[in-house]
Amino acid sequence: MSDQNLLGAFLRARRELVTPADAGIPVLGVRRVPGLRREEVAMLAGISADYYLRLERGRDRNPSVQVLESLARVLQLDEDARQYLLGLAADKPRRTRRRKEVVPASTAKLVDSLPLPAFVEGRCCDVLAANPPATALSPFLTAGRNRLHDVFLEPGEQALFPDWEGAAAALLAGFREAVGGDADDPRCVELVGELSLASPLFRRLWARHDVRPRAGAAVRFTHPQVGELTLNREKLLISGTDGIMLVVYHPDAGTDSADKLTLLAAAALPPAPSRAEP
Repeated sequence: MSDQNLLGAFLRARRELVTPADAGIPVLGVRRVPGLRREEVAMLAGISADYYLRLERGRDRNPSVQVLESLARVLQLDEDARQYLLGLAADKPRRTRRRKEVVPASTAKLVDSLPLPAFVEGRCCDVLAANPPATALSPFLTAGRNRLHDVFLEPGEQALFPDWEGAAAALLAGFREAVGGDADDPRCVELVGELSLASPLFRRLWARHDVRPRAGAAVRFTHPQVGELTLNREKLLISGTDGIMLVVYHPDAGTDSADKLTLLAAAALPPAPSRAEP
């Protein structure tokens, strides 16, 4: 994350994921590099090999939209990755040091009032607030935790996901999309450095430069108390903040998962105060 040549790193990573067969290039002899060579990308994009080399090495960081669109086509980027590529090359003013993320008071009240698992997530996947049903779903859903840290490093959190690697990859792709070009954010630098040292899976996925918007999805859990359940996850941007999201899990009505979530939520409720006998 401390490397400011994000555009070059992204191009190089995505180039290595496209095979010659994907690009319609015949393979002759032994290839020393995974994916496409630089000169092959340049040829398919209609630019010079020298210019493409300058892009990857960070000597030119402001290519035209036409060049970027051609590269997106050659690298077979989906729409999310294409938009991310365009954003990396956009001429944006440098951000000032980011202020501490604060949950709006009205949002905190909403989270506390919801009967469904709900928590507030910062741009770097820090849990800023959570309600008791969320903590009943996962004990790691508490204020002060970090979702990336827990999904990649905590066995207890990993056990909640039948497809743990898929869940980790989706979370990391959303984190990269949320951070965008803010590579020098101190919190993000600290987090990426820690996880790169501690998790081989994180290093492998981070090198791919996958991006995905932070959006809703169906999520499967294997809960130690109620077993298998599938919940819909909604991620809603909180207005007036710099990328803070409200995350809510809810089941389809009338399903076995709805019954199991009701049990979990009931167990999370504080005990009713006892009444003295008249």
